[in-house]
Amino acid sequence: MERRIVICALSGQDAELTAKVFASVGIGSIVCANVADLMAQLARGAGALLVVEEVISGPAMRALSEYVTAQPTWSDLPILLMTRSGADSVDVQRAVEHLGNVTLLERPVRTIALIAAARSAIRARQRQYQVRDADQRKDEFLATLAHELRNPLAPIKTSMGILEHVHPDSPPVERVRNVVNRQVNHLTRLVDDLLDVARITTGKVILKKAPVMLEAVVNHAVEISASGIEVKKHQLEVRLPGRPYVLDADQARLVQSVANLLVNAAKFTPEGGHIELDVEVAGPVVTFSVRDDGIGLEPASLTGIFELFAQTPVPGEVPSGLGIGLSLARQFAGMHGGSLTASSEGLGMGTTFVLELPVVQDGLSPEESARMSGTFAPVRAVAPLVPAMAKEQTTMASKVEPAVMAEPLEQMKKILVVDDNVDAADTLEALLAMDGFEVRTVYDGLAAVAAAAEGKPDVVVMDIGMPGMDGYDAARKIRQQAGGDAMVLIALTGWGQTTDRTRASEAGFNHHLVKPVDYDQLIRCLRAES
Repeated sequence: MERRIVICALSGQDAELTAKVFASVGIGSIVCANVADLMAQLARGAGALLVVEEVISGPAMRALSEYVTAQPTWSDLPILLMTRSGADSVDVQRAVEHLGNVTLLERPVRTIALIAAARSAIRARQRQYQVRDADQRKDEFLATLAHELRNPLAPIKTSMGILEHVHPDSPPVERVRNVVNRQVNHLTRLVDDLLDVARITTGKVILKKAPVMLEAVVNHAVEISASGIEVKKHQLEVRLPGRPYVLDADQARLVQSVANLLVNAAKFTPEGGHIELDVEVAGPVVTFSVRDDGIGLEPASLTGIFELFAQTPVPGEVPSGLGIGLSLARQFAGMHGGSLTASSEGLGMGTTFVLELPVVQDGLSPEESARMSGTFAPVRAVAPLVPAMAKEQTTMASKVEPAVMAEPLEQMKKILVVDDNVDAADTLEALLAMDGFEVRTVYDGLAAVAAAAEGKPDVVVMDIGMPGMDGYDAARKIRQQAGGDAMVLIALTGWGQTTDRTRASEAGFNHHLVKPVDYDQLIRCLRAES
């Protein structure tokens, strides 16, 4: 399919003769009887299109123009257009203008010239398919890389919890723990960005819109970006509207977008700089403006910074980051029906990013919004943000508080930990044991099924991607055993899409946690089941 030439001519005899010429030199082709057949064959795949001038008027021109416009970015279908001799017609001029990759062949065409043009078109098309395949392999590699990077993050993060238990009042240990936690959180964000790139390029990102409080979005975004802002000793001012607002948006994607803008501002602002996050609502549109007094941008760079993997050099610093954050933020803005733009008065003059989203819910009075705000759990902020009822500012200065270990839960005393990553399993076992839980650890699915049948644990915390019997199959077998229906099964995985959560639920898991798992989050799952 990908090497054949699709032929469309008014005269069936001419088309068949052309097909025979191609067949004589090993070029595959198919003749189309009409425009509908032509479009159907192009949809199935083609190395090139050979069409005569008489065909490209009216409906055929419109159909071909729509097909060319809708091509994916890697595709540029070669079109061989056989024209009448003499001056170019209006139809030919329109074809050259609107159909892109057009080669004109004036009739009568020498056979050798026709064959040469066909071979050249097919070679060009094959190079396009090679680019497509390489791009697909890149996306698959990024997704696999991001998934694999999650595995070492889990034991690192858990080990920090163990250090805190062993040395709760040691300033040197606290400093080390804070450094490691910041780096783990940074690496986790990079991994999440890599996964999002792979999902967007393969069309697997689906927004999960739901009512969310505007203030909660801002708090969470500031919390995520706090470490980068604090390390460079920046001052952050946050201004919120004078009343609560409810947004109809994908909370995770919206938080990620605003956080990426704050992280970007912190990165490109010299130490001790000033960053402002100003949030305003006008009708259905909420606007997040992030301003900094950093290195600024040249006018020519204002659009290129949103390209995937784009890097902006920082004077005196080694390039860092993946060049993904701004691209993702713009993609997510577009998926919400909004926009993300950048402006700067020049180098050394700072930069302003404006994120506009038409996601403010209609028909909610201030009283209804206030009542709805009570349905959302408060976000643990890195600094006391001024409540949304006052259009004021706040300066971020406090540090992230360490996680508080939970008291043992009597109803969830016995825990089985299952993970083929020995370090991840052993460190989680040690941390749970320090909190008073009775913990047993195994390292594969078969052993998990046996241990569950023998020990009758209250909770099974189990990895999904294990060799041999994976976590899904192990969960099903545990559920089928005596007493298995009463156990709480918690899935640990590097994959966090909706389809992954659905699959875990269908296998019998009560909860689905994405690595590296926050220990407090795990404890909250246990409390929810106690």
